[in-house]
Amino acid sequence: MAKTRAGRINYYNIFSCFYDAFIHLHSRGDRGTTRSFLADIAHLETIVDPAVLDVCCGTGSVLLHFAARFPGVNAVGCDFSRGMLRQARKKSRPGSCAWIEGDATQLPFVDDCFDVVTCSHALYELKGRHRTEALHEMKRVVRPVGMVLIMEHEVPKKPVVRLFFNMRMAAMGSDDAHEFVNAGKAPYTALFPKVSVSRTPSGKSKVFICEK
Repeated sequence: MAKTRAGRINYYNIFSCFYDAFIHLHSRGDRGTTRSFLADIAHLETIVDPAVLDVCCGTGSVLLHFAARFPGVNAVGCDFSRGMLRQARKKSRPGSCAWIEGDATQLPFVDDCFDVVTCSHALYELKGRHRTEALHEMKRVVRPVGMVLIMEHEVPKKPVVRLFFNMRMAAMGSDDAHEFVNAGKAPYTALFPKVSVSRTPSGKSKVFICEK
């Protein structure tokens, strides 16, 4: 297991060098709209000194959007890849965000300390048991009246696009990745008493809104 994890960390450390360019090409310009959609759902305007955690934050694009939109927010990004975090720090203003190296299955934070926890297009990459552990950790660190916002891919309807989507799922190396993406609310209702779904304007992603 340790060898597999080390291999994935090395992969993402290398991938971090061209990750943003890849995402820009893949998203075809709607990435900013997707981030705004996530921030809209968070409703941080009503919270004094809000605290936000982005799990599997990558190069920090989601968290940076939150920090720009909500001045004064306590914005924290967590990822197991130093390469990804290095790129995130390059993109952020000093003091605007905190970038923490950590494992999604063992978040280095105390209980009930964030108003909103986000995780975008990342859970499907985890193996089943580790995915469940990560969800437990997100639930643990979000406040009782807070929200966990999980953004995942919508299964494409066009046959050709769906074919490439399925190929990508297979390439992730996780046997249950495709099953998870197609599972709907089931993985979340198993842990959270209240779960709703909202779809992005582009139709390419959906957000699971989970509350304690």
